[in-house]
Amino acid sequence: MGSEKFKVVITDSYHPTLDAERQEFQGLGVDLILAQTKDADEIIAMTRDADAIMVQHAEISREIIEGLEKCRIIARYGVGFDNVDVAAATERGIMVSNVPDYCVDEVSSHAVALLMACSRKIVQLNNSIKAGQWTYMVAEPIYKLTGQILGIAGLGRIGTAAARKGLGLGLKVQAYDPYVSETDLDVEFVDFEPLLQTSDFVSIHAPLTDETHHMFGESEFREMKKSAFLINTARGPIVDGAALYEALKAGEIAGAGVDVMEQEPPLQDDPLLKLDNFVVTAHTAWYSEESQKLLQQETARAVAAVLRGGKPRSLVNPEVVSHL
Repeated sequence: MGSEKFKVVITDSYHPTLDAERQEFQGLGVDLILAQTKDADEIIAMTRDADAIMVQHAEISREIIEGLEKCRIIARYGVGFDNVDVAAATERGIMVSNVPDYCVDEVSSHAVALLMACSRKIVQLNNSIKAGQWTYMVAEPIYKLTGQILGIAGLGRIGTAAARKGLGLGLKVQAYDPYVSETDLDVEFVDFEPLLQTSDFVSIHAPLTDETHHMFGESEFREMKKSAFLINTARGPIVDGAALYEALKAGEIAGAGVDVMEQEPPLQDDPLLKLDNFVVTAHTAWYSEESQKLLQQETARAVAAVLRGGKPRSLVNPEVVSHL
């Protein structure tokens, strides 16, 4: 390696410091550069001669990847990797990594928190009291939680953790996942349509893919119970936002609690934000002090492993080995 340094570019990061990353790169001779941009042209200019890229929310497109001269790895800060063109990276022999297990407890707890907020009408009651009304009637109807049915769409790590917590609340749990057929939990596997038709809460825990894009739209909301709630802590585009608005406004479903939206941040005039039966948080389900540090550490460790000549712990595109 000599005196030459590895160039590692972080396209965008919203962590308070980069201390965790710098610690993981100690002794490696890394020149760590924070670009703090999502602009494609700026990313192309900054990463052309990079040995590694770390990315949070910026889109790493085929155009960007084809301009990379010596990049070995694109490391995503997060579980999902839908903002990276994995096929293009594989063709160029570039590894793509993620951190699939860093916020399982946080996101599953957040999903349950949104479920509880919707079930007990916490936001409506809070707003009513602050507006001078001390009454439960603004929240009618509220139903007993125990014995209701939680439908999990996607029974991966986070979906399984949400199912376990739902069972602990006394909910009956059923799941739809075409790629999972067994679990050690007391969960009934059902097809997608029965899940929609019979669940009192439908909680989304699927990755965003071409297959799941707008998986929940106008026809799906019509299948759901009028008393049902939709919970989404996965990815915004899995739900058709315009269709969700119409379903909530028309009373086709009782409400929704989401941590993600199709456009983030949403436009100030997004009609969903005007609805009392729409509860939203700002893509924060992943966050705890512990998970934030772990995310930074694991993303940097993936890069460090590759710069040392190895492979990341979680390799999204294992087929890339044949292209190296």
